[in-house]
Amino acid sequence: MPITSLQLPPHNLSTFQARNASFGLRGSPLNPSNRNPSSTSLTVKSAATTESTRRHLSNLEKVLQTDSKPNPIGPVDGSRENRGKGLLEGLNLAAMPNPIGPVDGSQESKGKGLLEGLNLAARIWPEMKAAEDMSPRHLNQLQRLLSKSPDHSPRNSLGSRWREYHGRNDWSGLLDPLDENLRREVVRYGEFVQAAYHNFHSDPATSVDEAPAPRHVTVPDRHYRVTKSLYATSSVGLPKWVDDVAPDLGWMTQRTSCVGYVAVCDDRREIARMGRRDIVIALRGTATCLEWAENVRDLLVPIPDQKDPAQKQPKVECGFLSLYNTRGAHVPSLAESVVDEILRLMEKYKGETLSITVTGHSLGAALALLVADEVSTCAPNVPPVAVFSFGSPRVGNRGFTDRITARNVKVLRIVNNQDVITRVPGMFVSEGLDRTLRNSSAAAVLDVLDNNMPWAYSHVGTELRVDTRMSPYLKPNADVACCHDLEAYLHLVDGFLSSNCPFRSNAKRSLVKLLHEQNSNVKKLYTSRVKALSLNIEREGFPMSSCLPSPS
Repeated sequence: MPITSLQLPPHNLSTFQARNASFGLRGSPLNPSNRNPSSTSLTVKSAATTESTRRHLSNLEKVLQTDSKPNPIGPVDGSRENRGKGLLEGLNLAAMPNPIGPVDGSQESKGKGLLEGLNLAARIWPEMKAAEDMSPRHLNQLQRLLSKSPDHSPRNSLGSRWREYHGRNDWSGLLDPLDENLRREVVRYGEFVQAAYHNFHSDPATSVDEAPAPRHVTVPDRHYRVTKSLYATSSVGLPKWVDDVAPDLGWMTQRTSCVGYVAVCDDRREIARMGRRDIVIALRGTATCLEWAENVRDLLVPIPDQKDPAQKQPKVECGFLSLYNTRGAHVPSLAESVVDEILRLMEKYKGETLSITVTGHSLGAALALLVADEVSTCAPNVPPVAVFSFGSPRVGNRGFTDRITARNVKVLRIVNNQDVITRVPGMFVSEGLDRTLRNSSAAAVLDVLDNNMPWAYSHVGTELRVDTRMSPYLKPNADVACCHDLEAYLHLVDGFLSSNCPFRSNAKRSLVKLLHEQNSNVKKLYTSRVKALSLNIEREGFPMSSCLPSPS
């Protein structure tokens, strides 16, 4: 049911006027042009502010599809209460929203306008931040992001630069600030992983008596065709008493599960746009009890096929290696399936320019490194291999990191600053501290530990770091599940500008899936507006788009 009216409490007008009037005709050191404002300039800017206010309200009514109604606030004129707005507009403070509740001239209310201009008021008076989040500008954007038909942009041609976006130079100069084409590529590969999740949860059970039937996978990019489903098998099983105590666990206790798929770009126009034919290997995160059991087997074990004794012994987490190498009763191991399919596709498209992109989230991100490591040497003249991982745990030791680098596998790790999964397993030390120690006199000691400690883990590749607290929609104290959630990752990447800039205001990614899966971690200001906008997230669901929203 659409909103039929928009009303703002009349007391907010007096709040707005009182706060602005408190500045009078003071000069601002932040804006030299307003240090000696004349009465004429104040009148002109007051009129401009009046027009801006009316325009905001008009735009909001259009967005909410309301009928035009008289402004409950009343006319805004050049009366005594509104004087001084020109100066505030010069400071970019006049357009800021009103704090909630009346200002009665008490000591507590004095000076809020200045503090708000310095971005300090929201810390002292939280209600001012609330009002800012619910301003017409934010409501307009919220309505747009909740739309089922977001604006779409043309797929920019990567052409001769595709190797750069695929990591040839370790994405140098593309991450901070984030290049718009790279942002689009990262989000696109993240949606391939979402398709792997959807493929599994739509039919999670795997028979123990027969080989699995071919699966139909709906990929988000219609230019790609799925060529093979991938399965991972645990080498451990649950005790028989578990089935006796909880016989209804079903697929949660199965040893073999569908973990992803291989897809290849099969559209000539898209191949021309990307500058090559892309092969994607997408891997989901942990879903079954036995996959969780493998996750906690965190001792480092040697990779069996190491042939160069001069190199440090590469080691990886025992559980990850087990899921990667173990054969199922009726399916080959993940390692065998991937290599066989890549060799088949290389032969089929022999003579064409190819790339191999491995993408995964959580456990899938860990398996993606093992896949890329093996695929990179499975045949002579293997196409360029790159990994785009989301929320990846540590996988191996420094010897494994050196091995990945030596094999020219390019890895871009997308990391949420609040995601604890990216700091395990191993010693709970930040990568920055580790680099500092290795550049100090302690480097020799750390090298010894790398070769002998069972938990001497090291991350691989280049890092793109995002932050939950930069999103205007997520709670800054969002829980662990939200900080590790893949949709939250894509939301943060879509809004990321640079390490020292806030969330971009023109982000285009829909909030529907985020609200559906992380409703409790979205600010109440926005979840309440969903009801006001008459949107039923549970009922309407989240359709998978064949075209990604615009990154610009």
